[in-house]
Amino acid sequence: MFNWFSLDIIYYPVSAIMWVWYKAFSFVLGPENFFAWALAVMFLVFTLRAILYKPFVRQIRTQRQMQELQPQIKALQKKYGKDRQRFAMEMQKLQKEHGFNPILGCLPMLAQVPVFLGLYHVLMSFNRTQTGIGRLGLSVEENRSLGNYIFSATDVGHFLDANLFGAPLGATMIQQHGLEAFTAFNRGSVIAVGVPLMILAGVATYFNSRASVARQSPEAAANPQTAMMNKLALYVFPLGVVVGGPFLPLAIIIYWLANNVWTFGQQHYVFGIIEKEEEAKKLEAKERRSQNAPAPGAKPKKQSKTSVEPKEISSTDGVELDETSTDNGSSDRKPTGSSPGKSASGNGSRTPRPGATPRPGTRPKKRKR
Repeated sequence: MFNWFSLDIIYYPVSAIMWVWYKAFSFVLGPENFFAWALAVMFLVFTLRAILYKPFVRQIRTQRQMQELQPQIKALQKKYGKDRQRFAMEMQKLQKEHGFNPILGCLPMLAQVPVFLGLYHVLMSFNRTQTGIGRLGLSVEENRSLGNYIFSATDVGHFLDANLFGAPLGATMIQQHGLEAFTAFNRGSVIAVGVPLMILAGVATYFNSRASVARQSPEAAANPQTAMMNKLALYVFPLGVVVGGPFLPLAIIIYWLANNVWTFGQQHYVFGIIEKEEEAKKLEAKERRSQNAPAPGAKPKKQSKTSVEPKEISSTDGVELDETSTDNGSSDRKPTGSSPGKSASGNGSRTPRPGATPRPGTRPKKRKR
């Protein structure tokens, strides 16, 4: 019975996705095939990571945005290092101005935690005869007669029968209880299968962390807190996978390996897209600058001043015109001092005739006595 107030809200979806993939692979490989169940676990990972693809992209963008803000954050730390309350207020203001949301950077990682716990519970619930899992005191026959969330009782039996050279998918390397539930169990085979998977999972975790650290900006890597987290991601987490491997069922180790392989490939793909977008933006900005800039070797053009055409001089402009009669009775109208800057006497001074009105803006000259 589904219970909304328990972790069934996690267990049922995880079980349903795994059930779909198991039915698909068991149709080809057989219901008791080890690889049919192993592939079901792997594709459970791929399905969940595909669902979380958009939040993962937001996480990457958030991390890159955080790296870009590192110089401003350092300036705030230097300015308000002792006043933590003021520093927190300024940090919130800075994040709001740039549309930065730190929760988006943690969403994919936080979403994987309940999935991991849900898968662990579902896999361990296939074998309820183990101490501390499900109902205690069940016999092997009672355990096989019960379903497991979406899986039927027949599916439970097929899971317990699936093994690779005597290594059941739900067994651990150090398991001591519930061994009678498996049709075949060989500890040497479990170790032979589990150790390579465990090492591969640790190596995948290391290279996944290494690729993430390599893409950090120098400012972000210089941060003491970031440097400490980088060391944990590069050395402690991979070592934790190797050390914790013997305590985990083989199916969980396969889950961890598949998850890190997917993350490594997805990181490479998403970072490639983001870098192409940033390169396109840089080229676009460069083209805009080149279009606005003058051609190489050409001098910038100066704006020419608009030349004012001289107005036609008439008697209405305040300059007296001299009339000279010709033989045919016609008269030529000429302004006095027609030669610019010279008078009729040629001395270079311009003396208006008596009674003439000076041009606007000119000061009247005094006559020489």
